[in-house]
Amino acid sequence: MGLFMASMGAAIAQTHEVVAETTSKNPLIALAAGLAIAIAVLGGALGQGKAASTALEGIARNPGAADKIFTPMIIGLALIESLVIYALVIAFLLVREV
Repeated sequence: MGLFMASMGAAIAQTHEVVAETTSKNPLIALAAGLAIAIAVLGGALGQGKAASTALEGIARNPGAADKIFTPMIIGLALIESLVIYALVIAFLLVREV
């Protein structure tokens, strides 16, 4: 147990030095990446909720039109989700610059 504890101190000290050596050129890039994905997810969630709510309301009013409403709703939800995925890719690219 004592040997394990002694080696842990050395490992922690080494990782601290590595982190100190690799400081970011611009620390606001990480904040920008987090903010970008947060706004994209919020907008995507609100858009998907509104689209699904409206589609289900239309189906409830006219159950016979369910087939005509369901497919465009799924396509719309996929397009909304693709924008969130694009924001995630951009956030990953920004974080890579840190």
